Amino acid sequence: MPLISQLPKSAGVGYKPRHLDDILARPGAVKWLEIHAENYMGAGGPPLAQLRRLAEIFPISCHGVGLSIGGERPPDADHLARLKHLLGWLKPASFSEHLAWSTHESGFLNDLLPVPYTMETAKRVAAHIDEVQSTLGVQMLLENPSTYVAFAASTMDEITFINEVVARSGCGLLLDVNNVFVSATNQDYAPEDYIANFPVAHIGELHLGGHMVDKDEHGAPLLIDSHNDKVVDPVWALLEQLLKRTGPMPVLVEWDSDIPEWAVLEAEAARAAQALKACT
Repeated sequence: MPLISQLPKSAGVGYKPRHLDDILARPGAVKWLEIHAENYMGAGGPPLAQLRRLAEIFPISCHGVGLSIGGERPPDADHLARLKHLLGWLKPASFSEHLAWSTHESGFLNDLLPVPYTMETAKRVAAHIDEVQSTLGVQMLLENPSTYVAFAASTMDEITFINEVVARSGCGLLLDVNNVFVSATNQDYAPEDYIANFPVAHIGELHLGGHMVDKDEHGAPLLIDSHNDKVVDPVWALLEQLLKRTGPMPVLVEWDSDIPEWAVLEAEAARAAQALKACT
């Protein structure tokens, strides 16, 4: 099975159509782009024309949000077929999905929901990844989630669970550093320990993003993985800690709502590029 995580070890950003002209004219520190697969599964139109143009210039990371890898039922066959068609002509440098579920019976939920960390769940997730990888003919990167509560049913921690899934499926990993900070804050553990123990040999891509700050009913901090602001300094510090272990890696800045002007997003990519330069 091909290892398609062949992104450059440099900074990328999530592509937004409003930035098309700026990206083409002055990409700056941005060396690659990420798209959400489900936005490009149609038969034609401006979105596909734009993507074809960009793919001639930039390596593309294809990030799925609809396979419901952690769901009870197997991945939807029609969804997989459309995804296979997209990857067939796009030939992305990386394909990834979330450790989450978003389907129940015949319904689809517009959210990425967490799974309990048990051996039964690990076997099911690995089986779903096997089906995805076999159908698409590529290795999938699995992204760690942002979580807000822990399941009482869990019998292992998140890293042990991820290691089990990787061993059973042969998938790679996408480490979202902001998700680590969000989950650690919400569940009161040290994000530095998580970064120190994560299985970095399987990482094919890193993500950064912004989040919102709220409080729970007890007044404790509650972080929401919203991708609507700049990356905060503690997340940059976690990235620097991680890069000391890994060396340079493909690093993506996500900004999916309250989208800023191109200069603001490119400046975040430039900061990521500087972190990559500092670790060499």
